[in-house]
Amino acid sequence: MTMPATDLATTVLARCDELAGLTEEPGRLTRRYATPALRAAGDAVGGWMREAGMTVRRDAVGNVIGRREGGPRTLLLGSHLDTVVDAGRYDGALGVLVALAAVERAADLPYAVEVYGFADEEGVRFGTAYLGSGAVVGAPLPLERVDADGVRLADVLRTDPVDARRDPAGLIGYVEVHIEQGPALEEAGAPLGVVTAIAGQTRSTVAFHGRAGHAGTVPMDLRHDALAGAAEWVGTVEAAGAEEAGLLATVGELTVEPGASNVIPGRVNASLDVRHAEDRARRAANERLRARAEEIADARGLRLQWQTVLDTVAVACDPTLSDLLARAAGPDVPRLASGAGHDAVMMSRIAPAAMLFVRCAGGISHHPAESVAHDDVAAAIDATTRFLEEVR
Repeated sequence: MTMPATDLATTVLARCDELAGLTEEPGRLTRRYATPALRAAGDAVGGWMREAGMTVRRDAVGNVIGRREGGPRTLLLGSHLDTVVDAGRYDGALGVLVALAAVERAADLPYAVEVYGFADEEGVRFGTAYLGSGAVVGAPLPLERVDADGVRLADVLRTDPVDARRDPAGLIGYVEVHIEQGPALEEAGAPLGVVTAIAGQTRSTVAFHGRAGHAGTVPMDLRHDALAGAAEWVGTVEAAGAEEAGLLATVGELTVEPGASNVIPGRVNASLDVRHAEDRARRAANERLRARAEEIADARGLRLQWQTVLDTVAVACDPTLSDLLARAAGPDVPRLASGAGHDAVMMSRIAPAAMLFVRCAGGISHHPAESVAHDDVAAAIDATTRFLEEVR
């Protein structure tokens, strides 16, 4: 080890601040897939990788990859560079930069290391969560998906996405450092945690079709109000999550058409996000919520459309790599499951996967108030460096 982890932590946090300035929207951080802001972030990260002595390339979907040569086998590290709308500056980016700092700090290793800055994990622009890591593992991409402006995903990809696929031969594993995005580590008074599993997730788009009409002339008993039906269903979603242990069920988006104060809503589009560490429980809950939506629609004379846009299974982290991470992180490091999805979900398809969580203030994430402590970042760099030097 050369530079102290505390000094590298200062550098990592300064780089997070620099990346936060690369945004689509002045005054708030938004960095969606295939935008100039994301390309600029990839350029910055690629430059820091070169400064660390790594060779750098971009793959067919825009992932930025830095490689440090070593032995015949390869360990993969990484996280994502895209953000949600009005994001915090540490979700994703911190993991990429901690990995880079640890690689730069580690002594000569008997294997090669690659650090990935994935181009799209959040899926904000095209609804394509894990697009970057999905392409790496050969998952099919929804090329006909369009963004809010009608631009097709296929039209922003300049090369065949199959070229991004990573050959799994010779891979030791994939390790991701990430802010916890929850309050468990803060509650435990622990700077770091080792992830045991990542919850499965089902995302759906739901549309209630009713009949628009004049708010002053259509009697209440003759209405087919799409918003009233959607609102009733949203209440059942919240109740489902509250009643079943381990279940997280969220409606995060609602759009109302035509959207005028004096018009009965004719259509409502909603999102549904269902998560559980047990796949059977998640899928059963999702089906119950779909059945309830159909019941509500039938009772109110509405038509329901339901489309599943993402369905990922729960992923157990590799016990060998996780134990090695735990030893590197120090005695009594907490073990915890992740309710949030991460690129490790996809990367586990081609290599054993493990994750190290970093405490975040108040458990706040996907928000500008996202915050991490300098000492916690230094602890993550220390642990990741020790892990790299113990891998065989």
